[in-house]
Amino acid sequence: MTVEIGAHGAAPPSELPTETTQARRFGKTRTAQSTALREDYVELIADLLANHGEARPTDVARRLGVSHASAIKAIARLTREGLATSKPYRGVFLTPEGDELARRVRARHRLVVDLLVAVGVPREAAESDAEGLEHHVSEATLAAFAKFLARSRDGDK
Repeated sequence: MTVEIGAHGAAPPSELPTETTQARRFGKTRTAQSTALREDYVELIADLLANHGEARPTDVARRLGVSHASAIKAIARLTREGLATSKPYRGVFLTPEGDELARRVRARHRLVVDLLVAVGVPREAAESDAEGLEHHVSEATLAAFAKFLARSRDGDK
């Protein structure tokens, strides 16, 4: 499939939304980018705890591809926000609120992956792409994804 482009290699112009609408959309994206970091850390910590029984800052840093100092800073932020606790020489643990956030993020991730696979995206690409998309889609979009998947599964029967 190709995307239609204009004569000079740019996408054809579309009508601009109102300033308020456009500012709201861009604001939503900036907020999602900030939220994405917190959600990635919480989801990873939950996964490390489930799979290895511990989540050490060093492991978090390596798996997210960030410096140890960045991981420590993010974990401190999670602690301030009531999502995690940290114990010297024992690693990082999620609070009940952190566990709940990790559960919601993981469910959202699975839903986005399932939709991408259903429309023909290879699984590995879907997993990778979902890492970005999962933080930017609205609850309305997620509900539409789930409805689409339910219809397509019902059609398979």
